[in-house]
Amino acid sequence: MSIRLLTGAAALALTAGAAAADYSLTILHTNDFHARFEPISKYDSPCSAEDNTAGDCFGGSARLVSAIEEARQRSNNAILVDGGDQFQGTLFYTYYKGKLAAEMMNKMGYDAMTVGNHEFDDGPEVLRGFMDAVDFPVLMSNADVSGEELLADVLMKSTVIERGGEKLGLIGLTPQDTDELASPGKNIIFTDPSDAVQGEVDKLTEQGVNKIIVLSHSGLNVDKTVAENTTGVDVIVGGHDNSLLSNTIEGAKGPYPVMVGNTAIVQAYAYGKFLGELNVTFDDEGNITEAVGEPIILDGGVTEDEATVARITEAAAPLEEIRNKVVAETSEAIEGNRDVCRVMECSMGNLVADAILARVKDQGIEIAFVNSGGLRASIDAGEVTMGEVLTVLPFQNTLSTFQVSGATVVEALENGVSQIEEGAGRFPQVAGLTFTADPSAEPGSRVSDVMVDGAPIEPEKMYGVVSNNYVRNGGDGYKMFINAENAYDFGPDLADVTAEYLAENGPYTPYTDGRITLK
Repeated sequence: MSIRLLTGAAALALTAGAAAADYSLTILHTNDFHARFEPISKYDSPCSAEDNTAGDCFGGSARLVSAIEEARQRSNNAILVDGGDQFQGTLFYTYYKGKLAAEMMNKMGYDAMTVGNHEFDDGPEVLRGFMDAVDFPVLMSNADVSGEELLADVLMKSTVIERGGEKLGLIGLTPQDTDELASPGKNIIFTDPSDAVQGEVDKLTEQGVNKIIVLSHSGLNVDKTVAENTTGVDVIVGGHDNSLLSNTIEGAKGPYPVMVGNTAIVQAYAYGKFLGELNVTFDDEGNITEAVGEPIILDGGVTEDEATVARITEAAAPLEEIRNKVVAETSEAIEGNRDVCRVMECSMGNLVADAILARVKDQGIEIAFVNSGGLRASIDAGEVTMGEVLTVLPFQNTLSTFQVSGATVVEALENGVSQIEEGAGRFPQVAGLTFTADPSAEPGSRVSDVMVDGAPIEPEKMYGVVSNNYVRNGGDGYKMFINAENAYDFGPDLADVTAEYLAENGPYTPYTDGRITLK
């Protein structure tokens, strides 16, 4: 049966006229919330109370509570699910770890979520504490956790819930390279997503479940691949690459939903700015006959739930003194948008790379590497607070200094640009060197014209490098740094170093200077 993708009144009319035997379900979904419990600005960074009152802010838990309630009232049969990465991104996570996320998700009545890579940022211990605190299953199919005692008996690959008299099979997915992206420890083995999903689909089908939803923190491209390589998956609720899918919003990465065969794929950007709302209709055999919807933007037109505002205000109280401290001033906005910094030189990348190199240059360090995935927001013009800096650099990474050969530096740059077409977080922002990259070339042979202090890099020469402890220990694919010489991973926090550099060079003027050239 052909699937009709409709929006607006036509969709509602069609749904209303569906045959009695059909089963209709509203899938409400979020992804990549990243501890944005308070409203955000158009830069995805903190939004002032004045701007929020003026209606210029987006998201926040209080709006999300209201939007979920309104969406449930529009449907007589809904589920609420999350595509992962509730953890990490603001001082709320730094202070509360997963406790506030668990409280808010329980309040909103989530039915399930998948594990995102950032759920492993503080190891299996914090993830287990979060799982113990939530009232719903947390899922991850593509990993063997039998060797990790904290997760072995509680982290399920899939689950079955009942809604509207029907059984729904839910399967979780996390990035296959989570061991490079976070800190899951050495006891978890991550596996191929398509194989993992098909294995769970087959088990669920044997149990008589014919409506199957994958919660996938894997990125849109992987979701498309999973849809192509599996049978029996009806819906994939995505996350990880912050894709905005929409039928109405200019610049969206694709329609809502993206159809691959008979599988509907949805995602709703990030940071609580949207609530995804997909209405699907199944026939008796569990095949989708309709898939219609659109992400709802949580702008100033969505009323904030007063009780939630009060609770988040209470939770924010211990953070106020830290984040409201004005540490610097910038003459213009500093560009930290992931869509820019993960594919080219950006002013936020230059700022952080310059800052960490300046801190250790007197130690014989010549080169700075910053993984763009560690840059989480922009900063607007004017006063810069410590809270803004911590939103950009929330991971509590420390400065790492080490020595590697010129050949290893080039290998690191090749890794950095190897997934540029995917917008991967390994893209390198640099200081002390310049290079050219050709994204159209094969990965591993994209980098040329590497210069250090104006001179061609020498493959055999040893160079002093500064980065962060995550990159130095192999994060984002930088495994060539693991065995570096004279490594010291316990320097000051990146956020503190950047704040001090901004203060010393204030009022700061952001810039790019051609240190990265793309062919």
